[in-house]
Amino acid sequence: MQLIKQNQTIDFMGKRKIALALSLVLILLSIGSLATRGLNLGIDFTGGTLIEVGYPESADLKEVRGALENNGFDSAVVQHFGSSQDVLIRLAPKEGESSADLSTRVLGALESDGHQVDLRRVEFVGPQVGDELTEDGGLAMLAALFGILFYVYFRFEIRFSLGAVIALVHDVVITLGVFSILQWQFDLTVLAACLAVIGYSLNDTIVVYDRIRENFRKMRKGTTEEIVNRSVTHTLSRTIVTSLTTLLVLGALAIVGGEIIHAFSLALIVGVLVGTYSSIYVASSLILVLGISKADLMVVEKEGADADAAP
Repeated sequence: MQLIKQNQTIDFMGKRKIALALSLVLILLSIGSLATRGLNLGIDFTGGTLIEVGYPESADLKEVRGALENNGFDSAVVQHFGSSQDVLIRLAPKEGESSADLSTRVLGALESDGHQVDLRRVEFVGPQVGDELTEDGGLAMLAALFGILFYVYFRFEIRFSLGAVIALVHDVVITLGVFSILQWQFDLTVLAACLAVIGYSLNDTIVVYDRIRENFRKMRKGTTEEIVNRSVTHTLSRTIVTSLTTLLVLGALAIVGGEIIHAFSLALIVGVLVGTYSSIYVASSLILVLGISKADLMVVEKEGADADAAP
């Protein structure tokens, strides 16, 4: 799919100061919201009460969620358990209310519309992500970023690696900021989506960087800014097509995929949009800010190579 003409070049880098200023504003808003409002953590992080109920026939999860929301259980996680007649309900902990009181209220809410509901079990569940796991996860994330830093350094150049890592941090922080500002629930599926965003954004950035390196070595004329513009323009068709097809799938998952993966889909939609923007503007602009030049990417010829090649 050819969206850009062969010799057309779009002046992306001419707007890099505006783009970087926009990114800085978004990052500051995200950090400010995360510091003041925090994330709306789900039961995976906070723990809560688990209630299993049974219906005489297939249960409609939308009706179950509606009945719970009408009775004050807005953050309940509802899913089938084993069969369509068995329903598992997870509730966030509430101060001053025991699991027995919660289960009585839930059973009353579900039976209020005339359904016959059997209470199977009630138990308190601790958070799946404890302090130790959270700390280990943070350390693993830092290790991954350092690994990416060294990988891009060995494949390209130190300024490319710094640009790639900063762009990845940019994408994750803004994605978390959106969840904090809108107070969407943050659970393990959203955490998995953030990790997927890192992989998606890195892949997109590597494609752009590869074309920049190729054009630096191939194009004899043109300034550094012109070469970066040409490289980003050459990869724009691929970037747009990849992002649009990914967003079509994620949009379908968000609309018809059900409540369980709704937040996961939203996180990926935000991440793909931000990642596409960052691979075009943030990652590419940063290598200019860091002072990349043709000499940094030219292949170094070994001394005596011409003599060795002579017959």
